[in-house]
Amino acid sequence: MTPVELAPAFFAAVVVILLVCRAVVAVCGRLGQPPVVGEMIAGVLLGPSLFGLIAPTASDAVFPAELKPVLYVAGQLGLVALMFHAGYEFRAHAGRGLVGTALAVSVAGATVPLVLGVGLALAARGRADLFVDGVPVPVTAAFVGVTLAITAFPMLARIITERGLAGTRYGSLSLASGATDDAVAWILLAGVLSAASGRPGQVLTTVGGSLFFAVVLYLAGRPLLAWIVDRPGLRDDTRLLGTVAVLFCAAWFTDRIQLYAVFGAFCVGMAMPRTEAAERVVRATQSVTQVVFVPMFFVYSGLNTRFSVFADPRVLVFGAAAVLLAVAGKFGGCWAAARLRGEPPHVAVRVGALMNARGLMQLVALNIGLAAGIVNQSLFSVLVLVALVTTVMTSPVLSWLDRRDRTRSEPGPEPRPAPQTAVR
Repeated sequence: MTPVELAPAFFAAVVVILLVCRAVVAVCGRLGQPPVVGEMIAGVLLGPSLFGLIAPTASDAVFPAELKPVLYVAGQLGLVALMFHAGYEFRAHAGRGLVGTALAVSVAGATVPLVLGVGLALAARGRADLFVDGVPVPVTAAFVGVTLAITAFPMLARIITERGLAGTRYGSLSLASGATDDAVAWILLAGVLSAASGRPGQVLTTVGGSLFFAVVLYLAGRPLLAWIVDRPGLRDDTRLLGTVAVLFCAAWFTDRIQLYAVFGAFCVGMAMPRTEAAERVVRATQSVTQVVFVPMFFVYSGLNTRFSVFADPRVLVFGAAAVLLAVAGKFGGCWAAARLRGEPPHVAVRVGALMNARGLMQLVALNIGLAAGIVNQSLFSVLVLVALVTTVMTSPVLSWLDRRDRTRSEPGPEPRPAPQTAVR
């Protein structure tokens, strides 16, 4: 397919993607789910798990194989903007007098599911077709553990904002813990990808490049961004252009050292100054990119998801175990850490529920692993299922907890007075 033929195919596919995503988001909204859940589900529905299954000819016409790389690149634009915003939000919520508890929750929320995921993957060796030939088993096991350790920080922030929880103890604690958890998980993911390359030189390149990037961003990037967004006399479109140039440079460099573009975007977001002008720039990068380009990433993920793999009973058992361990590790680990730090039960259980959502961030990691050749279609589909289940359950669990607490706080009926006994 030539570029001239690809262009109309791309525009037609985008129309289908946006309309289907909007319809599914509307349905999920009526069920109390945030928009990102609807976009995740729409991506799976447009893939071979449904659309490709019931109408394979139409699916091939709408999403030809040559179009997938284009959707990948377009989705990366949305992810870079989304991670840029996540990094900016990280700065806003990482320090709210919750350092000790947030650190404890983050460590538990990353360590427990990481260990459980590694153990599950090692136990499945030789029992299910989940490993890629030529990839060391410990690398695949570590990748499974890291993906289970991830928290969907952007979605977490959206749920907390939409439900008006930003000013609550558990809302602030979850944001601080989720931001730290994600930063740790991305560093661990970078280590797994470096180990997967099997080349010591690549590991040194990634580690050395990361240190170089951090130093340059701190010494030069932060002052440059502050100069761009706060310089008097500059128009808003000029501020946006300069910021995007820095953002894309960071995405390019971290991609080259195999930290991937999303990591560089997250770091640039953290380096942004906390001013009104910076706020306008961040909002400007969100509007079109998140509405138009992020759904393309979900569809690209959906095109690589084949739930037909669960016809294999061994894969089905592994998938069920992965979901259970993911929930037990993240929900249970964060709840236990919060309780050990002295948080009341109603705060600890909500922190566990919020931290359990993996959503978009796990899909990002899965696509990176798929592109790097670490995971096959079966393992990819299993971990997509984990992302869907843990994300979908968040809002209903929070709503149930709210109803339970309201019921407990409501006064019971007035006790009836005891009948008077006549004295004879």
